[in-house]
Amino acid sequence: MDGELGDFLRSRRARIQPEEVGLPSYGRRRVPGLRREEVAQLAGVSVDYYVRLEQGRGPGDPSRTKSGGVSDAVLDAVARVLRLDEAEHAYLRAVARPRRRAEGGPAASPQSAPTEAASRVRPGVQLILDGMDRNPAYVLDHRMEVLGWNALADALLDFSGSGSGSGSGSGSGSGSNERNIPRRVFLDPTAREIYPNWNAIAGQTVAHLRLQAGHHPGDAATGELVAELSRVSEDFRRLWADHLVKPCDHGVKHLRHPVAGLLTLPYETLAIPGAPDQTIVAYTPEPGSETAERLALLGSWATSRAY
Repeated sequence: MDGELGDFLRSRRARIQPEEVGLPSYGRRRVPGLRREEVAQLAGVSVDYYVRLEQGRGPGDPSRTKSGGVSDAVLDAVARVLRLDEAEHAYLRAVARPRRRAEGGPAASPQSAPTEAASRVRPGVQLILDGMDRNPAYVLDHRMEVLGWNALADALLDFSGSGSGSGSGSGSGSGSNERNIPRRVFLDPTAREIYPNWNAIAGQTVAHLRLQAGHHPGDAATGELVAELSRVSEDFRRLWADHLVKPCDHGVKHLRHPVAGLLTLPYETLAIPGAPDQTIVAYTPEPGSETAERLALLGSWATSRAY
């Protein structure tokens, strides 16, 4: 994640044409989008300050806060000029000011693995999952690692490795019980069969992972995951280089299951109080729909196999 702030800012100013922000465009430009000088002018900061911001150097400017971080006013102005949406704006703040242990304290130390508490689903949360017998549901952490699930989610996606779900392909980087979503999407050779709209799923996965990575600076395990996927998957490298950031908090996924067939699965994500890095992902098919009926049959089939 070194240089992430500068890479992100450069990628975003490349999207904005001068005429879009009321600036004259004089002939051909060597690079697309706005120049750094133009961003600085529109944001109301010195050119030197903005250059230092993109280069990741400490800007010697009164716009910095007492604790040394870039001020909200500057980041808000840059976000306005670059037309960042809400998620991109939050990401800019996160990568511009990595989390600290305390105000003015040293940056948080890297973590090579989640703590035992952070990687465990509370018993009460597991009971909630188990009570959702008509809805496949599971818990994700910020690395998109699946920490817990209910029986229907297992029948659908095979988190336990029983071999019955759509995630039961084998191959480099993926096992029948692979529980990391990015690895499933990019390393499972059957992923394009499982997800008919694989390109959209891949883009959403990378955008969400980058967003989470920005909010967890110094997380060594995230860095290792990104390095692994970048090394093995050309598609991941290409999408990661786009610097897209967007939460996967709701939407619709299409999934092809070997037993249940093609399923249309709306989904919602729910924050878990007291576990800020965990979310419940629940698929919510319309009651009485073909997908709901197929999921009911899948649950019955999976239960019969267990006996």
